[in-house]
Amino acid sequence: METFNPDPKPGRVVLPLVLIGMIATTYTFINRVATNNDLDLVADETSVETVVEDTTVEETSTTTTTTTLPDNYVLYLEEITAEKIQATELGKEVLEANENWDDKTVTYQEAKDEFRAFIATAEQFVLTVSEPGPPNEYANLVTSHEELKTLVNLIYEDTVELLAGLESSDTGERRSAALDAFNSDLDQFIKKVEEIVASSTSN
Repeated sequence: METFNPDPKPGRVVLPLVLIGMIATTYTFINRVATNNDLDLVADETSVETVVEDTTVEETSTTTTTTTLPDNYVLYLEEITAEKIQATELGKEVLEANENWDDKTVTYQEAKDEFRAFIATAEQFVLTVSEPGPPNEYANLVTSHEELKTLVNLIYEDTVELLAGLESSDTGERRSAALDAFNSDLDQFIKKVEEIVASSTSN
C-alpha cells in the first residue's frame, strides 16, 4: 500500500536547509583562513579613480620685426610695387595679343591696333615710373630707381619694335626677337622691384 505524502513538493523544505548549510560552511571557512593567516577582513569599498589629464601648454616665442622705415620711404615702396603689378599685366596683354596674331584669331588691322596701344601704354608707364621717384635723401633708392628707369625705357622700345616686327615683310623673326627682348626686360624690371622691396624690409 502506497504511503501518501501530504507535501507534493518536498524540495521546498530541503533546498533552504542546503543553502543555509552552504552559507554557514563558507562563513566558517573564511573566518578560519583569515585567523590562521592574520588577515584583516576589510569591507570592499568601490573607489572611483579620477584621471586628470595633464595638459602641457607650450610657450611659443614669436619674433616680431617692427618696421621703422620713414613714411616717404614706405610710400615709395608701395608705388613701385603697384608699378610691378602694372608691368605684369602689360606682359600678359602683349603675350595674348601676339598669340592671337600667330593663331590668326584677329585680323592684321586688329593686331596693329593692339600693338599700337601697347606702345601708348608703355610710354605712359615710363612717365609713371620716372616721376616722382624716391626721396632724394635715400641714396640707395635713388641708385636703384635709375636702373628701373633704364629698364622701363627698354620696355617701351621693345613695344615699338614689336609693332615694327608685325609690319615687317619677314616671316615673323623680327617680331619674335622683339617679344623675347620685351619679356626679358619686363622680367628684369619685376625682379628689380622685388629686390628693392626685399632689401629695404629685411634691414
